[in-house]
Formats: sequence, C-alpha cells, structure tokens
Amino acid sequence: MNHRIHRRTFSSATLQGATALAIGAAAPSGWMQSLSATLSGQPTSQDRVLVVIQLTGGNDGLNTVVPHTNELYYKARPKLAIPKEDVLKFNSDVGLHPSMRGIASLMEDKKFCVIQGVGYPNPNRSHFESMDIWHSCQRKESRNSDGWLGRYFSQLIHPMSAAPTDSCGLHLGTEQLPLALVARGVQTPSLASIEQLRWKGKSESIMARDEIEKMPRAKREVDTETNLLDFVSASTTAAMQASERLEKALATPDSSGDFPNSQLGEKLKIVSRLLLAGLKTKVYYVTLDGFDTHANQLVAHSGLMRQWSEALRSFHQRLDSAGLGERVLVLTFSEFGRRVAENASQGTDHGAAAPAFLSGPKLENTLVGNQPSLSDLDDSDLKFHTDFRCVYATLIEDWLGASSKNILTAEHPKITQLGLQL
Repeated sequence: MNHRIHRRTFSSATLQGATALAIGAAAPSGWMQSLSATLSGQPTSQDRVLVVIQLTGGNDGLNTVVPHTNELYYKARPKLAIPKEDVLKFNSDVGLHPSMRGIASLMEDKKFCVIQGVGYPNPNRSHFESMDIWHSCQRKESRNSDGWLGRYFSQLIHPMSAAPTDSCGLHLGTEQLPLALVARGVQTPSLASIEQLRWKGKSESIMARDEIEKMPRAKREVDTETNLLDFVSASTTAAMQASERLEKALATPDSSGDFPNSQLGEKLKIVSRLLLAGLKTKVYYVTLDGFDTHANQLVAHSGLMRQWSEALRSFHQRLDSAGLGERVLVLTFSEFGRRVAENASQGTDHGAAAPAFLSGPKLENTLVGNQPSLSDLDDSDLKFHTDFRCVYATLIEDWLGASSKNILTAEHPKITQLGLQL
C-alpha cells in the first residue's frame, strides 16, 4: 500500500474543518492563512476597498431622487408623490427623499453621487432574473455560474496557488452568497454575524496533529518532501494567529461612530470594524431587503430610505475619523426601479431604469446623467441611458485598477464624470 500523502488531498480532507472560520456554510481553504498575512501591516492609501450595498426588491428611484418641478410626476402619483416642500432639493430640478438627510449631508460634502437613468436593454421585471443580470452581466441564455466580482477575484488569485494573494471578498448577511461574488476556483466567506468571525477549530487541529504524530515517519511524507506535521502545524498556527489578531482588535469597544440600531447599521458597523482592524479585503457585500413596495409604499419606503441614509452617513463618518475615508468607495444599487404611475394599492409595480449611487471619497460630480423623461416612456417605464456595466467598468478600472473587458465579458465605456482615476 502506498502511504504517501498528498498535501492538497490531506488539506482538503482533514483540515478543511479544522483550519477554517465559522462562516456559515462556507469555509474557504487558505482564507485564514491569507488573513494572517494581510493583518501583519497597516493598510495604505493605495489599498482601495469597494463596499456594495444591494437594495433588494426594486427600489423606487422616482421617490428616492425626486423630480420636484415635474408636474407629470405629481400627476402620475397623486398619493405617493413626495410634496415639493418636503423634498431635500440639491438643484432646481431634483432632490432627495425627506428621510435621506444623512445622505444629503454627504452630498453637501461632495461625498455622494447620483448616477441617473441606470439600467440595461430589454429590461426584465422578474426580481430573480434581473438581479442575476446585474450580478453576472449576462442574460440567462448565455450565463454561466460566475459573477462580475467573482471574475475580478479570479484575477487576484495566483495561478499556481490554491489561496488568494489577498483576502478577495466578504459577504455579510444571512442570505445566500450573492451570485456577484461567485467564480470557479474562488471561495468567498459568508458571515451571518461578527460572532462567527472566531477561531472554532483549535481543538480539532490539535487532534489532527496528535494523530499525525502517531503515524510512522514514512506515512507522513508529502510530495515536496516536507514533513506533513510541519505543514499542519504551520497551517494551524497561521489560522490561529489571524483569529487571535482579529479577536483582539474587535474586543475593544467601538466607542467612536454613532451607528443606528438597524439591520444595515449593524452590517456597516461590522465592515468598519474589520477595516479598522487592518483586514485588507478588497470587496465587502451587504444587502438591505424590503423594497418590493407594491402596496402602502409611503411608510415602508420612508423607513428604508432613513435606514440606508443613516447607516451610510455613520459608516463614512467612522472611516473619515480614522483616516480611511479616501480609500473606501460604496456602490448602492437595486435590480430595477418602479413604474412611473402608482397602482390602486398605494404602491408601485416593477419597473426598469433607476438611479445608482456612489459614496465615500471626494467625487467630482454629485449628479451624473439626466433625469429620464416622464413623457417618453417604454411600456410605462423609465428609459435607461446608462448601462449598469458602464458603472462596473468605471469601478473596476478606475477604482480597483483592473481590466474590465474580461470581467464584464465585453467592453463597456467608463463614466469619466465620476473622476475615480487611480
């Protein structure tokens, strides 16, 4: 019998549970070792980070960025339109929902940008299909299992290594890992809460090491002639050191930064703490659900706008106070907007084009693109003029410093008005 043990076989069969974070259903091999390395030094201004906030359900763009001087808006929405006197006006034509005072303050500081009229050709009004299009940049007939950020992560992974050169991405939430983060050969952690970011495998790793010590030396050999026990010890030690560093950093009460007690507020607070702990993860992904407002929209949407606005302002204030504000950019998007006209249930139905949003560092323009026409509609929906993949191309090339063509599966022009050049 051949007793030689392959390093790759052993690590996947024996150590997967022993040297992993408790991160929901996913325990990516190599993530803790990478984490240990990234925590060894302080981030620099060149270590740019992208945070993605997904507004799930189809956010009503017209009641988010309000055309307060357009009478067609008020005619189409006799009950749902935001009164002119309540709109947080930022120019003579459009303004923000009155619950978005936190974001209005970011906009005054030129740290928030509205990209108007974002969508894609032949829009799909299914939540699942439209979200998959946003996540994969492909329609169903040509789609594979990869997402746009997953393909970006693939570019960060050394072809001869099983582990990323850095911690690529992190999803925070109880929902399924978003397709956007998926790619073949890429393992992205998915954390339900900060309490899961703890070392859970110490006893199992010690047991595995004890079992190896009992084996005859001939049975411990590996392909590279490195002792298997040394390999296990090194892997276990790296993971434990990373976890201990994180626990120490996160054990200190976070007294600065007044985060709201809300779902999104808690998620962004965790992201800020991980950033301040020195984690060099490139992309963080969080979601806020509840935007499918078919009925009684006014109260529900107002609450969601307030939650997003307050959490986002607190997040940026926390990073600014720590000197990290210029290296963290936030993209907020939803799978589609809502119909122009309100329905009989005092809500709005699935639509098409809607604004997307960027926030964080100083931005050259706070408003990019024109408000879509309310008289020239496409089957009762707003027409888009900016393909969402152009937003992605700008983020990939001008913020993350990568080539966008392969990631987006086609070439898309950048939005130069954003001024995100490296």
